[in-house]
Amino acid sequence: MAITLAEASKLSNDVLLTGVIETIIKDSPVLQKLPFIEIMGNGLTYNRESTLPTVAWYDENEDWGAETAPTFEQVTAGLEIVGANADVDNFIKATRSNLQDVEAAVIELNAKAVRHEFEDTFINGLGTVGSKDFEGIDEICQGTGQSVSMGDNGASLTLDKLDELIDMVKGGKPDLLLMSRRSRRSLNQLSRAAGSYLQVERDEWGRFIELYNGIPVAINDWIADNKVVGTSSDCSTIYAFQMGEGALCGLTAPGNIQVERVGQLETKDATRTRIKWYVGLALFSTVKLARLIGVRPLA
Repeated sequence: MAITLAEASKLSNDVLLTGVIETIIKDSPVLQKLPFIEIMGNGLTYNRESTLPTVAWYDENEDWGAETAPTFEQVTAGLEIVGANADVDNFIKATRSNLQDVEAAVIELNAKAVRHEFEDTFINGLGTVGSKDFEGIDEICQGTGQSVSMGDNGASLTLDKLDELIDMVKGGKPDLLLMSRRSRRSLNQLSRAAGSYLQVERDEWGRFIELYNGIPVAINDWIADNKVVGTSSDCSTIYAFQMGEGALCGLTAPGNIQVERVGQLETKDATRTRIKWYVGLALFSTVKLARLIGVRPLA
């Protein structure tokens, strides 16, 4: 069963762990919604749905043709290790904690760093032999061919192209449109020029979110605005995807994010807390994820 990190944190009685998870997910639109499947072992081999079988209409007494089976691609997604050591000098902890809980502040900053690393890898991870990360959605899209192009040399975003991207995700609307801040500004500008505005509503965290055609619009600061497409070097990418079992889903070892009290260090007068996560990413159907490449700034 897939479960989000937010729901998983409710099942823990560890106050420190709950606080770390809340810090990691509170500013991440992906981690707020992306469900994770707990797996045993160091990876998951699964069949990614590629094409459906062919069906036909028949007359009575007509011979039926040969079976046309669905096609699958066998994919292996491994768990990778991401984490950080939060070291707090005992002298600082003893003499400065009257002003601020130094240990809590250091752990919070390390939790944020883990979130940043996950969000970067979620987009740009290579997942190749020798790399220590998992395969991100840009690399997955390149392998599945689920891409819409703004042109050989890129072009300014249009609502028609964004609609084409949305239509590449089959079996319902995408759960999220993920883009850079520049692309969101372009989308807002296009919406205003069309005589309308993006919808605004509150999410489950009480924050205002924008929606295009009923789909939440989210920001990822690791989506580059300087990609090269043809002769243009100022291009960005917009992603659309569904999340959940049968779509785009996270993978994690039992226990999800873990917080360990390592304790006193031998080589220095400090206390260590370790944040670690055995995590990966799986796409169970090619039509649940797509990207729009070559998005240049509006003129």
